[in-house]
Amino acid sequence: MFPGLIDLASELVGGVVLGANDEFFGSAENLVKASQPVFLPDKFTDRGKWMDGWETRRKRTPGHDWCIIRLGLPGVIRAIDVDTAHFLGNFPSHCSLDVSGAADAKTIDWTPALGKMRLEGGQHNVFDVAHTARVTHVRLNIHPDGGVARLRVYGEAIPDLAKLKASADPPDLACVVNGGRVIASSDQFFGEQQNLILPGRPLNMGGGWETRRRRGPGYDWIIVQLGARAMIQRISVETEHYKGNYPDRCSIDVCDAPGPLAEDLITGRTEWNQLLVESKLEPDSTRLFESELKLSVPVTHIRLKIFPDGGISRLRVFGTIVE
Repeated sequence: MFPGLIDLASELVGGVVLGANDEFFGSAENLVKASQPVFLPDKFTDRGKWMDGWETRRKRTPGHDWCIIRLGLPGVIRAIDVDTAHFLGNFPSHCSLDVSGAADAKTIDWTPALGKMRLEGGQHNVFDVAHTARVTHVRLNIHPDGGVARLRVYGEAIPDLAKLKASADPPDLACVVNGGRVIASSDQFFGEQQNLILPGRPLNMGGGWETRRRRGPGYDWIIVQLGARAMIQRISVETEHYKGNYPDRCSIDVCDAPGPLAEDLITGRTEWNQLLVESKLEPDSTRLFESELKLSVPVTHIRLKIFPDGGISRLRVFGTIVE
């Protein structure tokens, strides 16, 4: 929905619900689920209709309901999506958002980041957030009560660069946890581009980046901005779970462009240099490239090309941070 931004609250990156004042009909933990919300018409619990979301009881006193989430990735929030999918006669009339940059939940001091906004039922309610400080926790307020299926907190992860520099082993600077960002890709028909730089291993084939079947000449590509300018030491290109649909080959280009526009990176106005020549890939496996890397220069972005198409589960770029 927002190119280059990641859902900082998603369970995929460690987002977790710390608490809510009411969860009578639906657990607040549903808010950070990575899956799309579903509706099962015949499913009920002993408290009423089962809903795939956070749903509070009907409020009979003044006030509003709230839920606190610790972001999986501290960062700067650019927008939120209050998704009321399947909540039609029971969605909140309004919402608001408070944020905190506290190191832990015991020292939270809340700052309003989004005023009271009207919601619509059964749809994505997207709001820009004009708050430029690093955030670790958010509090979603719903007025006065009701149900929300998912909360997506889109932003840019802000890693602890001093900690990364002090690491005994070269960090994976493509990983979103360490500030990596996908800038653009040629196609993401079967698997979202941001999946490529998530931490850990995907559970299945749906957890990677996969393009449609190419019916003409050419290749697919994806551009990743590293979390910091670095000297690359080794790269891991992984095709885990991709067996009949992995790319035949890959190559990698790099550039040193600290402040380029995405358009410049895509259209070729930025100069790219080849780091890895076309190299064979195998199904459901990991290719680690080290001695094959042709250059030893500082870089800020990498461009992975796959020939002719297919799926890559993870791209990991290990390197030493340079100023």
